[in-house]
Amino acid sequence: MLKATSKQSGNEGEELASRHLQRMGFQIIEMNFRFGHGEIDIIARDGDVLVFCEVKTRKTDEYGDPAYAITPRKQQQIRKIAQGYLYEHEIKEHLCRFDVVTIQFKNGAAQVEYYRNAF
Repeated sequence: MLKATSKQSGNEGEELASRHLQRMGFQIIEMNFRFGHGEIDIIARDGDVLVFCEVKTRKTDEYGDPAYAITPRKQQQIRKIAQGYLYEHEIKEHLCRFDVVTIQFKNGAAQVEYYRNAF
């Protein structure tokens, strides 16, 4: 069996995160929104709130808890991309939030953690 690439793992994690958010009542608007050199994994609506969601997936514990990968620098990048999304879609006055979903595979099972208003 071939080892999954980080891109494949990321795609699998984003799909799991998307389904998790939908089960929580979110409406997925867009996935993998690119602006400049960056990307926001999931853009969704939670009621009246526009949610920009970062997804981090880990197949092993080698690099630690996936939540720690969302550094202050990564948070700043996500904020800039979110501003790009709002600009491109001419959204001016709207409640927005930044959430994080982490997925860690242990013993073949995905453990999903959701962080509302993470930063």
